[in-house]
Amino acid sequence: MLYLLALMIGVVTGLRVGTALAVTAWGAWLGWLPVANTWASFMGHWIAVGIFTVLGIVELIADQLPSTPSRKVPPQFGTRVVVGAFCGAVIGATAGATIGGLIAGAVGAVIGTLGGAEARARLTAAFGKDPPAAFIEDAVAIVGGLLIVAAVA
Repeated sequence: MLYLLALMIGVVTGLRVGTALAVTAWGAWLGWLPVANTWASFMGHWIAVGIFTVLGIVELIADQLPSTPSRKVPPQFGTRVVVGAFCGAVIGATAGATIGGLIAGAVGAVIGTLGGAEARARLTAAFGKDPPAAFIEDAVAIVGGLLIVAAVA
């Protein structure tokens, strides 16, 4: 079950990098992710929560800009895989399974990046414009991410 949750936080990372970091930090701070005595304990500090929350909000705004590059170009894709691996590792750390969580998170990020791009393209075509599709993707990432970290508890 833990690896499935790590995979799923990776999928969220494929949708929104900042959101995955923010919900992971909030989960640690709220005690949903018991990382207090692990390498990932810093994620529960208010500074990490603040930084990652701001990053998540900035990403939600920047995603609406027409100049924002595709998530599938190498720098964005690579960032999603690395952050997905990190968030998966944090979830894995709750049960001493950091490496397994890292791998699951990275795989999930690939799935989320490619699947999210395809889903958004289809939603954009259905709506005839991008903003509604982007807002749906935002909501899925935020709600899904919170449900994932809450499920770890």
